Amino acid sequence: MSGASTTGTGRREALSPRASALFAHQLIVVTGKGGVGKTTVATALGVAATRRGLRTIVAEVAARDDVSRTLGGEHAVRDREVELAWGVHHISIDPEDAMREYLVDQLPSRTLAGVLTESRTFTYLAAATPGMRELLTIGKVWELAQDERRRSADDPYDLVILDAPATGHGIAVLTAPHTFAKAARVGRIARQASIIDALVTDPQRTAVIAVARPEEMPVNETLQLRGALEREVGLPLTLAVANRVTPGRFSAADTRAVAGCGDGPVVRTVLRSHRRAHAQRAQVARLRRGLECPVVSLRELFRPALDADAIGALASDLERVL
Repeated sequence: MSGASTTGTGRREALSPRASALFAHQLIVVTGKGGVGKTTVATALGVAATRRGLRTIVAEVAARDDVSRTLGGEHAVRDREVELAWGVHHISIDPEDAMREYLVDQLPSRTLAGVLTESRTFTYLAAATPGMRELLTIGKVWELAQDERRRSADDPYDLVILDAPATGHGIAVLTAPHTFAKAARVGRIARQASIIDALVTDPQRTAVIAVARPEEMPVNETLQLRGALEREVGLPLTLAVANRVTPGRFSAADTRAVAGCGDGPVVRTVLRSHRRAHAQRAQVARLRRGLECPVVSLRELFRPALDADAIGALASDLERVL
């Protein structure tokens, strides 16, 4: 697969240099501390890529369907690719379904594959094998990124965006192929794991985006992620996104003027907003000092829940800064 291809719209030339470099990858992995908005960023990236004419799929793990619900789709059917709002495709990957698909593909008969997947002993052993669930998950992601899909009727994608687990588990998913290839050494599993590892660890084909709230703990974890990613996976961090940043609406002079107006609820709200924005800017500055990759910000939308329109607005924000 060539990430530089278009899917019929011919709009690739409109990309900025930074966006062009990002969307030229086959796989974009979005990770970060839990609760920072990884799914929001992954979905907005999917919308931005789709608008540029790239056939894009956002993959969630552990049978989650947050992307589907945000973009107005029905609850995701496990391991089924569906098209949602803005033309973004989505799949919810469940390791058990990924194992079933793998066995059907590798074993000489569907009957034998069915016997194994229905066997409690086999299922227990597979689940108890360290890293097996992670390998099956990233194996399915790898399959999505291929020009020639496992089933001939499945169309290829220009870009796969993985809404990865939180930082530590996300690293485990990326290192699983290398771990299994090294442990097995020879045989079918070793060969397949090596092929998957070749995609995951290639910075020309795989990009990693870290998402952080502009707060001390998420920023600390993102700074630690950079080192772990380089040390354990051999990949650089491609981009960091500071998510839900409060707009700085007031200058220092404005704040001093408001502070002189007494201690009413409006004054307190203005001053609190100013302090929050100031503190967040300091945390974004920490990210920029501590990382070698670009750092971009996504604004706080102040909505109780995100829907397709909100994701579209955030995708537009990303298009302006990428």
